[in-house]
Amino acid sequence: MMKNLVPVILSGGAGTRLWPQSRESMPKQFVKLHGERTLFETTLARMASLGARAGIVVSNEEHRFVVAEQLRVSEMDDYAILLEPCSRNTAPAIAVAAMQALEHDPSAVLFIAPADHLFDDETALGASLGEAIELAERGKIVTFGIRPSKAHTGYGYIRADASDPSRVAEFVEKPDQENAELFIQDGGYLWNSGMFVVKADVYLSELKAHAVKMHDACRQAWEERARDGSFVRLATEPFFRCPADSVDFAVMERTAGAAVVELDCEWSDLGSWESVWEASEKDASDNAVAGPVELLESCGNYVRTEDKLVTLIGCENLVVVDSGDALLVADRAQSQNVKELVNRLKRQRRTEATTHARVYRPWGNYEGVDKGERYQVKRIVVQPGEVLSLQKHHHRAEHWIVVRGVALVTCDDERRQVNENESTYIPLGSVHRMENPGKIPLELIEVQSGSYLGEDDIIRIEDKYGRRPGDADAAERAASAQLRVVG
Repeated sequence: MMKNLVPVILSGGAGTRLWPQSRESMPKQFVKLHGERTLFETTLARMASLGARAGIVVSNEEHRFVVAEQLRVSEMDDYAILLEPCSRNTAPAIAVAAMQALEHDPSAVLFIAPADHLFDDETALGASLGEAIELAERGKIVTFGIRPSKAHTGYGYIRADASDPSRVAEFVEKPDQENAELFIQDGGYLWNSGMFVVKADVYLSELKAHAVKMHDACRQAWEERARDGSFVRLATEPFFRCPADSVDFAVMERTAGAAVVELDCEWSDLGSWESVWEASEKDASDNAVAGPVELLESCGNYVRTEDKLVTLIGCENLVVVDSGDALLVADRAQSQNVKELVNRLKRQRRTEATTHARVYRPWGNYEGVDKGERYQVKRIVVQPGEVLSLQKHHHRAEHWIVVRGVALVTCDDERRQVNENESTYIPLGSVHRMENPGKIPLELIEVQSGSYLGEDDIIRIEDKYGRRPGDADAAERAASAQLRVVG
C-alpha cells in the first residue's frame, strides 16, 4: 500500500444493540465477541495486514485507557489517540483525524473504518482498497459498497450510477423489509459499509463547503488541543458547540465527488445479536454458543455466558446472553429491538443499561462480589507493573487480602510487601496506594466498611495516569449511583 495511507479507526460507538455484553462503559469494539481478539484488536490487525500501521484512533474520554491497552497488546503503539470530550457522530471525528494527519503529511490519504467490523476475505478488501485509493487521488470521496447477500433491514444502501458504477447515484436510509427485498431484486444496490477513503485536505475542503459551522468548530477544537501523555485531548468548549452529524449526511449526500467501490465478500458490522449469530460457528442444529452451555432438543439459538452454566431445552431461534448482572432472552428475529429495551432501562435509571459489573481501570479492573448497608466486597485485578493512585477516603476503611501475586502497599508512612494468603488494613482517612511489582496479575479481595461506600469517595493525591486529583470519572459516578440505590 502507499506510504501516505493513514488508517483512521472510529471507536466512539456505544453498541447498545448488543446489550448486555456491550454497554457504554465497555462497548462492543472492546469485547471479545468473535474469536480470541476484541473487534478493535481485529481491526488493528487488519490494518497492519493491508500495509497500514501508524494511524489514528478517535475515541471518547471514558475509553482512553482501554484503547491504549489494546493498542499496546496489538503492538501498535505508534497510533495517535484523539479524545472527543463528547460524541458528535462520524463527520466531526473524521475532521479532527484529517487535521491530525495533515500535521504530519500534507498529502495524507485517510482509510476510515469503524472499529467493529468483520470480513471473511481480506484479500478482496485489499483489492478494493487499491481501487479506492486511485479514485481518492483524483479528488473523490470513496465509500465501500458491500454486495448484499440478503434483504437486510439493519443497513443503509447505496445505489450506484448505472452508466458509471463508481459514481454514487443515491444514499438510501435503512429500509423496511418490503423495500429491502425490492433493492435485492433490482441488483443495483449495495450495503453502505461506513468505510471511506479520501485525501485529508479534500475531506476538510468538502466539509467546509457543506457544513461550515462543523468545520470551524472542529478546527478550533483541534487548534486548542492539549497533549496528555499518549493522548491528544480536543478542546472541550468548541467541540461541544460542534453540530452532530454523520459523514453521510454532512458530506456524502451533498458532495459532487462521492464515489463507490464494490466489495464482494462476507461482511458484518455486528450490529445485532442476529448478526453475531450469523458470523459465529454453529453446531449441527445451527446453535452458536460461548461459555458453559448445554442444549437439549434446541436449534437456531445464540447462547452466551461468562461463568454461569446456561441450559436450554426445546428452544428455537432464541438469543440468551448472561453477563453476570443482567440476562437477555429474546427472539432472534427481534434482536434489532434491543436498543429500544436499553433506552427503556435508561429512562428507569437502571445502571445496568450503561455500566458493567466489571469496571476497567488503566491499572486493571474490579468487580463487586457482595454488598450491604455498611460493607462492600470487591475482587480487584492489578496488571504487572501497574499502580493505583495515591489516595484516601473520608467515609470508609479497607481490608485487602491477596489471593494471587504480590502487592506493594503504601499506608501513610509505612511501605510493605503483602504476599499470597496475607492481608493488610487501611484505616479510614489514611493515605494509601497499591502496586503490582511482580510478573503476574495481582488478584485480591477488598472488603470496604463505612458509612458511605461510593466510588466518588476517592480523593486522588497523585496518579501516574493523569487522572485529576479528586476527580471521579463517568464509570465511578455510575458505580456510586448503583451503590446508593442498592445500599
